[in-house]
Amino acid sequence: MDPEIFVTRRFPGEGIVLLKSSGRRVEVWEGRGAVPRETLLSRAASCRGLLTLLSDRVDEPVLSASPLLAVVANYAVGFDNIDVAAATRLGIAVANTPDVLTDATAELAIALLFAAARRIAEGDALVRAGGFRGWEPDLLLGVDIRGKTLGVLGAGRIGAAVGRRAAGLGMRVIYCDCGGGRREAIEREAGARMVSFEELLRDSDVLTIHVPLTPETRGRIGAKELAAMKPGAILINTARGPVVDEKALAAALASGRLRAAGLDVYEREPEVEPELLQLRNVVLAPHVGSATVETRAAMGTTAARNLLAALEGRKPENLVNPEAWDRRRK
Repeated sequence: MDPEIFVTRRFPGEGIVLLKSSGRRVEVWEGRGAVPRETLLSRAASCRGLLTLLSDRVDEPVLSASPLLAVVANYAVGFDNIDVAAATRLGIAVANTPDVLTDATAELAIALLFAAARRIAEGDALVRAGGFRGWEPDLLLGVDIRGKTLGVLGAGRIGAAVGRRAAGLGMRVIYCDCGGGRREAIEREAGARMVSFEELLRDSDVLTIHVPLTPETRGRIGAKELAAMKPGAILINTARGPVVDEKALAAALASGRLRAAGLDVYEREPEVEPELLQLRNVVLAPHVGSATVETRAAMGTTAARNLLAALEGRKPENLVNPEAWDRRRK
């Protein structure tokens, strides 16, 4: 018998238990790695709810595979892997998992900031290779964080949380939001000042990226923008890889224009620009912004609740396309 709910990957926590306890037929993909495209298409053709990961491409062919499909619950705060416009036309609800991963992602951004500024990865590699010969006054000199200016590109939940932590470390905080408007939370919590995009690039000692991936933000930080940054600045990206031109970033790091970078996401993930792999002044993490036991469990529970709410005729709490819900209810 075909499943009512298809989950594209097993994940930590009680979310899958919650789905199964609803009494509905649930299938969880148990294969290694991402669910194959043909499997996703075949399950979408018969189920009413999909619980997907950000690595799953949920495009119009998937969404239109079955007239029964009512909801796609994404196990992520971002939803650029889903064709939301197509889902809305088809009356399919799309939900995400905001809030629950804000702190974990903000903490990773700060961790990458420290790792880049204090050359932690270089030090670790040196010690493991047997190159540590004892204390030296000029060994792996980094830079202070206190008193520096943090520039936040995208001052939503995560950006504001990073700003708040940075202010607590004695940093000045400035921000620019892609929507162009003021963000009261980061101003109130971090004493942040809104600036233009040009000022953000010019004045930031550390630029941290927290924008969603949209047509407007794709490639937003390219060679021109990197050249406009303060010499010796540090770039941190825990948002989406395609926001940054990796070849241009590698060139800026290799030339010394930028001091360092800390990346958790990549332009062609999971592939990493080969030139970045050769550089010592970039810290590379494997997309683990939300990877804490508590956060990943909360994401699963939130996604499961979103999915069940839609199937039970209740508006999901984290609905990203309310127009689809309104259309389906008519």
